[in-house]
Amino acid sequence: MQTRQLGATGPTVSQFGLGAMGMSDMYGPADRDESLATVHTALEAGVTLIDTGDFYGSGHNEMLLAEALKGVARDRYQLSVKFGGLRGPDGGFVGYDNRPNSMKNFLAMTLKRLQVDHIDVYRPSRLDPQVPIEDTIGAIGEMVQAGYVRHIGLSEVGAETIRKAAAVHPICDLQIEYSLISRGIEAAILPTCRELGIAITAYGVLARGLISGHWSKDRTAAGRDIRGFNPRYQGDNIDHNLALVEALRAVAETKGVTVAQLVIAWVAAQGEDIFPLIGARRRERLGEALGALDVTLTRADLAAIEAAAPNGAARGDRYPTAMMQHLDSER
Repeated sequence: MQTRQLGATGPTVSQFGLGAMGMSDMYGPADRDESLATVHTALEAGVTLIDTGDFYGSGHNEMLLAEALKGVARDRYQLSVKFGGLRGPDGGFVGYDNRPNSMKNFLAMTLKRLQVDHIDVYRPSRLDPQVPIEDTIGAIGEMVQAGYVRHIGLSEVGAETIRKAAAVHPICDLQIEYSLISRGIEAAILPTCRELGIAITAYGVLARGLISGHWSKDRTAAGRDIRGFNPRYQGDNIDHNLALVEALRAVAETKGVTVAQLVIAWVAAQGEDIFPLIGARRRERLGEALGALDVTLTRADLAAIEAAAPNGAARGDRYPTAMMQHLDSER
């Protein structure tokens, strides 16, 4: 596991990060003991960047990570935390709140739940249309000055918002979905980030498992598993998208790797300023994903991957319509 600086102004982190959301939320029930063991295995493998959100499991994810990280030296890991997502008692999302005083309240609770005295990268989870991004970033900047936050990041915002935020305070990274079948950032967002020295922490590198090579049409996404509502898993879309996976499997087999390793390696190959987040909930899946570190893609490999799954080939939006409307990055 190599380490490098997260953007021009950020901390030094592992080239792959661990996304902890699924250990508490969004993909159905998770096993607590296995989740804790997965965090420990990630640390042992050299992963230092751990991503969470205060609304993942309505605080559960932060408390789970506090348990997993208990006794681990604070300088062995960096915490990336999103805030602003509002949820009701039933777990449903009820909006976003990026007001400065709300942010300070969210941060106070995050520090308490994680049992740490600072957050390495703090970021609004979405753009709050009622609050200028300059106000939110300025307020986080005050928390940087006070020592509660080390660096500021963004999440799922477009090029114009990125420029507005960076004019107020240095931004180390943008967290955004980026995978072989979600390449919308390549047009304007990625060039803007590169111009400004902002790294990309890429989540959804396996498209929520769709292009992992393990999903099948017969699998069901029950309960609160968001894949049950994702357009890419619906109707004829799932047949089309899984056909892309089979084309990728043929490429992977020629390399002697799994589909998951191939598509994660593709994300990593797009630039040293791109840091894939591995959303594994089990040690087995984490181990497979980390195997992508050993995959070197040649120019011929990249061409074969592009032929198997060209840009724009996937069918269906990456979120349900109602959630797409909250994505400044899609405007």
